[in-house]
Amino acid sequence: MSQKRVFSGIQPSGRLHVGNYVGAMRNMIALQKDYFCIYGIVDYHAMTVHFDPKEMEQSILDCAIDYMAAGIDPDRSVLMVQSTVSEHTELAWILNTITPISWLLRVPTFKEKREQNPDYVNMGLLDYPVLMAADIVLYKAEVVPVGDDQLPHLELTREIVRRFNSLFGHVFPEPKAQLGEVARILGLDGVNKMSKSLDNCIYLDDSREEIWKKLSTAVTDVRRKRRTDPGNPEECNIFTMHKAFSKKEDIDYCARECRAAGIGCLDCKKILLENMCKELEPIQKRQAQLREDRDAVQEILVRGRKRAKEIAVQTMGEVYTKLGINAYH
Repeated sequence: MSQKRVFSGIQPSGRLHVGNYVGAMRNMIALQKDYFCIYGIVDYHAMTVHFDPKEMEQSILDCAIDYMAAGIDPDRSVLMVQSTVSEHTELAWILNTITPISWLLRVPTFKEKREQNPDYVNMGLLDYPVLMAADIVLYKAEVVPVGDDQLPHLELTREIVRRFNSLFGHVFPEPKAQLGEVARILGLDGVNKMSKSLDNCIYLDDSREEIWKKLSTAVTDVRRKRRTDPGNPEECNIFTMHKAFSKKEDIDYCARECRAAGIGCLDCKKILLENMCKELEPIQKRQAQLREDRDAVQEILVRGRKRAKEIAVQTMGEVYTKLGINAYH
């Protein structure tokens, strides 16, 4: 393996938002320069919550378009759909047999999802981190670009890897997380993470008018009651968005003037709007182009499946040998 490998995945559960882009995708794009990257559209993960099967095929295609429009290059990276490589779920079953249930019950995201959807708590939701571990180690990925909300999952992956290697012999490297410069921006409510299900997102394909409508009502520093009150930018989610999208002089200006009550929150949001739209505009143009040639996008996913399958089969051969069942494969 000449280049270190990277794996990351995004669920095809709707349009991608700037939280996805800042939290992981920017990192995914940058890593293409120095690593061999496999990027998955993880449709099995999307099935752990309510979904419409009639929309899944289109959602996968739209996710691939968003990936490429943002900067994932299928000539440099493998872009694939999780369910088309059966070794993902095969390896997940094997890892299930060595993963204590107690490890899964302590994962924060399971507790959150259980509270959000008490009537739809399924085994897939509990087992999500094991499938995620299989996604990563199937390709012997050493680097995983993630948002900070995924760090507990990645640490669990590392524990599972250590247990497998200890029980059966070394096969998998322990993957390390790589966070972006801004690990996470919160949703427009300033409390919860940016989430489609909570309807607190700015989407990559939102128009300028839509972005401004959302920003104009977004929560800022809750302690700043009046325009003349000094603010604390470090406690304001809009300022965190500035760190993700604005140039240094704008970030410094907004921080200084906010603390001195020199500008109001709307003024700060207008500067953010300009910087955010400037970065999203070329992405949106590329999205429009790719939507006009969907056959080409599908062909890229077919090509990605073939390359991913080659690697997956090789890894599983090593796993079979360690488990003592290789003679039957």
